[in-house]
Amino acid sequence: MGRRKIEMKMVKDRGSRQVTFSKRRNGLFKKANDLATLCGLEIAIIVFSPGGKAFSFGNPNVEDVVDRYLNRKSEPIPPASEGMFEKENEELIDLVKQLQLEKKKGEMLEKEMKSRGESIKIEDLDLDELLKLKESLERLRQNVRMKESELEASSSLLLLANEPVVEADASASKTSI
Repeated sequence: MGRRKIEMKMVKDRGSRQVTFSKRRNGLFKKANDLATLCGLEIAIIVFSPGGKAFSFGNPNVEDVVDRYLNRKSEPIPPASEGMFEKENEELIDLVKQLQLEKKKGEMLEKEMKSRGESIKIEDLDLDELLKLKESLERLRQNVRMKESELEASSSLLLLANEPVVEADASASKTSI
């Protein structure tokens, strides 16, 4: 699909709106992190999901930035030493990548479930439920592989059982000629 320009209007479908929110939120937080890192800014972002859940990002943290804003403190929060947040930034980037991979897996699972006629909203599951779903899908995969092996073995036995009979009939018909 690639990048394409979309019209800025409210997304009508609730599920699509939640997916759009999650993707845009991650992008917004990543941009805020980049801006804070490059320019040494103090930044706080608080957003509420369509479901009413609060998400926040802050550098150095949301509470300090909000307190400074509300109290109108003119002195900046003491800057951290150079490189103090590099490890956290790298961890954040790794977590965002991991989250994106998990979302892709979830989308693939959802497509598979829709093709079977089942419907579960992956976004509504918590971590424990997702882990249980993953385990059950892995068990299902194992069971399918075992059934496949059994079917292959039984079909091979049937073929082997039929071959000698066919050969015997063929040799019998040759001798009678």
